[in-house]
Amino acid sequence: MNKFWMAAAASTALMAGTAAHAQEQTFISIGTGGVTGVYYPAGGAICRLVNRDRAEHGIRCGVESTGGSIFNLNALRDGELEFGIVQSDWQYHSYNGTSQFEEQGPHEELRAIFSLHPEPFTVVARADAGISTFEDLEGKRVNIGNPGSGQRATMDVVMDAMGWSTDIFSQATELPPGEQALALCDNNVDAIVYTVGHPSGAIQEATTACDTVLVNVDNDAIRELVDERDYYRMATIPGGMYRGTDADVTTFGVGATFVSSTDVSDDVAYAVTRAIMSDLDAFKGLHPALDILVAEQMVTDGNSAPLHPGAERYYREAGLLE
Repeated sequence: MNKFWMAAAASTALMAGTAAHAQEQTFISIGTGGVTGVYYPAGGAICRLVNRDRAEHGIRCGVESTGGSIFNLNALRDGELEFGIVQSDWQYHSYNGTSQFEEQGPHEELRAIFSLHPEPFTVVARADAGISTFEDLEGKRVNIGNPGSGQRATMDVVMDAMGWSTDIFSQATELPPGEQALALCDNNVDAIVYTVGHPSGAIQEATTACDTVLVNVDNDAIRELVDERDYYRMATIPGGMYRGTDADVTTFGVGATFVSSTDVSDDVAYAVTRAIMSDLDAFKGLHPALDILVAEQMVTDGNSAPLHPGAERYYREAGLLE
């Protein structure tokens, strides 16, 4: 074989090897939330650790900013996302086909990977709006959240528990999280609501740009709501975390959870789970809201859908499940 044909053969072999390698790549997308919330950086933290080991498992991870929990769960059902971060209450409703998912029916293919940080239902009001309790929102201009977001869906549940409709407010706006702080500080709304992990960049933005207070969300209707539903719990936002609020704030909350579906292979779910859980300290250091995570609690807390078999396999190997 002359040098020309040897070079051509070598080039062909190299191209074939490169093509084979490209075919082995698996691309996954994580649906998160608005860029100023915690879901987006949490998804970025997951992808950072997954991508760090991509030479080993061939998985390349990307993060998508989305409308939030409801959007992510619908996208998982439709096969448009491989993974998503969602509130624990909406994980429950999607899997069981209840609440906003009643018309679609149960998403029996939904699978839990692990739980993340707690997410208190947070109300921030202008200091000059005369709002010191949740009931004081009556007659005020309130941003109730964008349709398709977990915060909006949770606000709808809270209003129902209170016997309210949007008519109770002088104005109900539907701004996404990234636009709330500006609207509050420009005096376009009196209060905003957000179901979010703390510390939150979005809440930090609102409380530093203008004079605000965090409002207690604690009354008989809220306590009854928490007692009736396992995925809710009372929560505390520590005083001093945000400017203008020195005392602890009592509210209720859910948990953020990381979910997938049976459309994702066991090997991919295993590799993603292993990337996070085998280096949990590094993961916790990537965002302040993740700092309180405990491995054993991440396996069980807030998860109502069954564990993905790939995640379960890792947990058994790691001794986190019997």
